[in-house]
This record gives sequence, C-alpha cells and structure tokens, in this order.
Amino acid sequence: MQLHLKRIGALAACALLALLAAAGPARADDALTVVSGSPAPGLNGVVDDIAQQAGFFKDEHLIVTTQYAPGAGTAAQLVASGKGDITTGSFEPALVGYEKGLRLQFFLSRGARYGYVMAVLADSPIKQLSDFKGTTIGEVANASATELVSNSMLAGAGLTRNEYSYVPIGVGAAAINAIQSKRVAGVSFPYIEIATYSIVINAPFRVFRHPILNSIPNFGYAAAPATIAAKGDLLKRYARALVKAAIFLRVNPAASARMYLLARGAPFTEDDVRIRTRELTLLEGEFPAADLTNKRIGYISPGDVRLYSRYVTDSGLTHQVVPAGDFVTDQFVAFANDFDHQAVIARAKAAR
Repeated sequence: MQLHLKRIGALAACALLALLAAAGPARADDALTVVSGSPAPGLNGVVDDIAQQAGFFKDEHLIVTTQYAPGAGTAAQLVASGKGDITTGSFEPALVGYEKGLRLQFFLSRGARYGYVMAVLADSPIKQLSDFKGTTIGEVANASATELVSNSMLAGAGLTRNEYSYVPIGVGAAAINAIQSKRVAGVSFPYIEIATYSIVINAPFRVFRHPILNSIPNFGYAAAPATIAAKGDLLKRYARALVKAAIFLRVNPAASARMYLLARGAPFTEDDVRIRTRELTLLEGEFPAADLTNKRIGYISPGDVRLYSRYVTDSGLTHQVVPAGDFVTDQFVAFANDFDHQAVIARAKAAR
C-alpha cells in the first residue's frame, strides 16, 4: 500500500513538472522609455497615468518610464536619435523637422480633435473672430504652434496679420493674471489649459475652434521607424494599455482624477480630487475615447495628416507637404482595440 502511494506521488510530481515545463518560465516585463514633450507632468498625460496606476501597463507586461523634455521639439529629436523609445506631443515639431531629416511616425492619437483654440472670458466684448481686430492675443511662448490655427481663423474672419499681435504670457498663474487683468484680449492656447483655467477662476470662456481642423487630432504617440521595426510587439502592447486607460478615463473621471494625483506623488485632499474631476469631465470630448462606440480608438487618418501638413506648409512653417505614409502608421490600432471593451468599462465603473 505504501509503495502504491509513493508511486502515485511520483506520477503526480512528474505530471506537475511536465505541466510547468509546458507553461514555460513566467514572462518577463519589457521596458519602454517615453520622452514627454511637456516640461512637467500635466493633465495631457492623464491617460498614461491611468495606464500606470490602474495596472494596464502591468497587464501588458510592460515597465514604462517617463522622462520630461523642455518642449515637444526636444522630445522629438531625442526619440528620433534613439535616446528614447516613444515621444508624446504635438505633430508640429515632427512636421517641421521632416525636411531637416527628423523621422518619426505617429502610431496612436492622444486626442479626439484638434488641440489648439482661441478663447476669451465669457464676459468679453469679443463675440466673434473679427472683434480681435486691433487687439493683443496671449500665447504660451513666442511663435507658438498655436499661431498656426489662430492666423488661419482670423484670416477667415477677414483680418490681416498686421491687424492684431501676439505676446507670450506663459501658462498657469502668469497666464491667468494676464487674462483677468485684460493685459490680453484673449488667448491662442491649447484647449486643455483653457479648461483648467475655467475651473481655477470659476469663470467660463468663450471658445473659438477652427471649422476645418477641429476634427483633426494633432497630438499623439510617435516612435522612430527603427524603433517601430525593432520593438513593434512592445509598442502594440503599449498602445493597447493606453486605449484601455482612455476608456477608463471616459467612464470614470473621478477615479481617474485620483489616479492622476497619485501619480504626482504629493499629498492631496478630497477637494483636489473634486477639482480634477471637474476638469476631466469638462475635457471628456478631448481625449481619445470620447466616443465609446468607436472600435478604432487612437486611429490617425492619413487624409487628415495630409490636410494638416498642407496647412502647416501654407503657413510658411515648412516648404513641403510631408508624405502621410512617412508620418503616420495604423499598424498597431487593430491590436490596441482588440480586447473586451465592456470588461474595461465594468472595471472602470467599479473603481473608486
């Protein structure tokens, strides 16, 4: 009897060893380095924060490290030269740098529509674009990329370039002061900043959006062609984690706000959570999963890229229209959306 039990035990042990051998070793996590085009963490990186905090990167067996560069142009150059795997930022530095040999391909959108707008306080006497005649317009920095859309909009309203001027006012408290003190009549800014200021000063803005460019997202995630070729498997898993995080954000802005604050690493209060929740709710139409029925979240249309590149060229920032195939790829979009969306929605609804 004892010998029989030993034989059964030996057979069970062999079966277990065979099962473990078939399963193989536990999968090691892969490392990716992201170089952000923002000089500091901000709401434009909230989808990345959720992917990290909610465990979506972990689910995809990724270890993602983010570094911050002093501007989108620097970030683009670093990633194009192999000093990072992915850059997150606006299209303009890559479009402008193309004719100088900079090569990046955007593989996932970071927004649902064009990110730059013109805005004035809701009680401003400026009711339409033609009212900007003779005014000074605030921008983040000299020759900001936002001038592209503002000049186009104002030209459409019949204004010539010498009928208004720009002045740099920075961001945050400095920009708010310039707006409230009427040092500028309005601003040419990323919409994400306008939404934040509206909450901070508890006052609405009147926002002007470009009638043609508004549906074209101009922020995204890009990598060098060599990185896409060498690390395609990692990038598609990275993209899928971001799409899951975008859905999570759209479904539960309150839990997303908490994750954003946790990612900052500093103490915060429930009032901070409520303020961030209001901001994210106001911005829900800006993020990639604005439409939860969309099964190609993050897709960037080559046709839209051609149109936008034409605008950039016509504005004088470049001398040639960048070939859309060189600038954007959709090779990861199908994989990025290949998961149970309803399960992620349920996961988001259950989060606190």
